[in-house]
Amino acid sequence: MDRPIGVTILAALAVLLAVLNGIATLRFLGFLPFIGPLDIRIFNLWYALLYGLMTYIWVWVAKMLWEVNPQGWMFLAVIAVFNLCLDFVILVTGGSWFDVNFSVIINALILIYVMLPGVREAFGTD
Repeated sequence: MDRPIGVTILAALAVLLAVLNGIATLRFLGFLPFIGPLDIRIFNLWYALLYGLMTYIWVWVAKMLWEVNPQGWMFLAVIAVFNLCLDFVILVTGGSWFDVNFSVIINALILIYVMLPGVREAFGTD
């Protein structure tokens, strides 16, 4: 199946979110303490596992989008909404905008773009 340019852009954004979650995983394992407002080594295994799982999910979604799989389109919409909800919870519970700004912006753009009629037609879900 031919892959439209919009689907390729969505796959690239999913890879970008996988990279951002991978960086967060490394931060919580204490490997990248110089990225972000924290200037000390932090270690939190639970957060590292959760962000590692999100990294795997975004890689899987990117693979599904690259293959123009209709299930990937639906899963992308669900995961984007889920990530926006998690980012909102982080902001409400005292997290900083610096921690979630790229995630909020990219997930909002993905959610808006994935609902356009041309993208829905590319996946055959229209």
